[in-house]
Amino acid sequence: MNKDLNSRNGRRKRKRLKKSVKITLFVLCILIIGVSIYNFNLDSAETVSGSEVDKGTAKAKQIEANKEEPAPAKETAITISAAGDFTLGTDETFQYAGSFPDEANKNGLSYFVAELDDIFKKDDLSTVNLETTLTNAKEKAVKKFRFKGDPSYAQILKLGGIESVNLANNHIHDYLQKGYEDTIDTLKKENIGYFGYENKYLTEVKGVKVGALGYEGWDDTAELRDQVAKDIKELRKKGAEIVLVHFHWGVERQYVPEASQKTLAHYTIDHGADLVLGHHPHVVQGVEEYNGKFIVYSLGNFMFGGNRNPSDKDTYVFQQTFHLKNGKLTDKKEINVVPFSISSVSYRNNYQPKKLEGAEAERVKKKIIDVSNQINGSDWLQYEKSN
Repeated sequence: MNKDLNSRNGRRKRKRLKKSVKITLFVLCILIIGVSIYNFNLDSAETVSGSEVDKGTAKAKQIEANKEEPAPAKETAITISAAGDFTLGTDETFQYAGSFPDEANKNGLSYFVAELDDIFKKDDLSTVNLETTLTNAKEKAVKKFRFKGDPSYAQILKLGGIESVNLANNHIHDYLQKGYEDTIDTLKKENIGYFGYENKYLTEVKGVKVGALGYEGWDDTAELRDQVAKDIKELRKKGAEIVLVHFHWGVERQYVPEASQKTLAHYTIDHGADLVLGHHPHVVQGVEEYNGKFIVYSLGNFMFGGNRNPSDKDTYVFQQTFHLKNGKLTDKKEINVVPFSISSVSYRNNYQPKKLEGAEAERVKKKIIDVSNQINGSDWLQYEKSN
C-alpha cells in the first residue's frame, strides 16, 4: 500500500514538473518575442532618427554654403555724353539770310540733328551747354551780342536725344530775367533737365541717381569753391552716385586752359565731382586725368548759331562709361573722344554738326591729344573704348 501511494505521489510530482516546465518555456517564448519586437522597433526608430539627423545636417550645411557664397554682384554701366555750346538762335542784329532761324524755316528742326549719327540717342544721358535764351522777350541786356531763339527750338534738343542742359553761362541772361525764366519754362514743357547757378539736376538712370551742377568759373575764388563743395555735398545727401560739374570759363580762342581753370577743376574733383566739363573758349581744349577722374577743359562750340563762319569748326563729344557694382561707383575707367565738326560743310557754318570719319577725324583727334599734352599729357588714351 505504501508502495502504491509513493508511486501516485511520484506521478503527481512529474506532472507538476512538466507543467512548470511548460509554463517556464511559454514565458520564455513570450519574453523572446517581446525582446524581438522591442529590438525591431528600436532599430526602426534609430533608422528614422538617423534619417532626420542626416536631413537636418544637410540643410544646415546648405545654409552655411549659401552664407559662404554671396549672391553675384549687380553690375551697371552708364554712358554719359557731353558736348559744348548750343546756341539755338542768333543775335537779332545779324542778317537773316543764312542765319540759324533762316535754316530752321527752310529745312525744319530735324535738319539740325541729321548728321549726329544718333550719338546722343545711343547713350544713357546727354548734357550740353545751352548758350542762348529761348524766349519771345524784347528787352535786352546792354552788351555786344545777345542771343535768343524761338521757344520751339527746344524741340531740337529732344530730336537729338539730349536730356539736360547747363544754364550757367554769359548768354543765359541776354534777355534779362524775363528771358531767363522763359527759357526755364520752355525747357520744362519739353521735359529737358536743366542746371546751373541755383538749379541742381538730379535724375535716375538704370536705378542709379546722377546729379549735375553748373557755374560761371571765370576766377578760382573762395566763394565759388565753397558753393561748389556745398552743392556737391547736397547732391550726395540726396543719393547721387555720379556727380557732373560744368564750368563756363577760360579765354575765348585759347587752346590751353588758364591756371585758374586747372586749380578750380582740381578742387572740384577733390571735393567729390566725378567728371568736370568746360566750355566758353569756342575752341577745344585738352583732357586731363586727375586723381582717377577726368577734366574736359573745353568742348568748344557744337550747334552754334552765334557765328556764321568761325575759322575753327573743330569740336568733339566726350563720352564716359561709368561702371557700378551693387549701385556703387567703381574705379573702372572707360571713355570715348568722338571728333565732330560744327558744320556738315566746310565753307560756312550751316549749324548742322557732323560726326567726322577718316582723315578728318584723325586730324581733330590729334589736335585734342596735342592740346592735352600741353596740360598734363594724354595718358587718358589708354582708357578709350576703341583700345
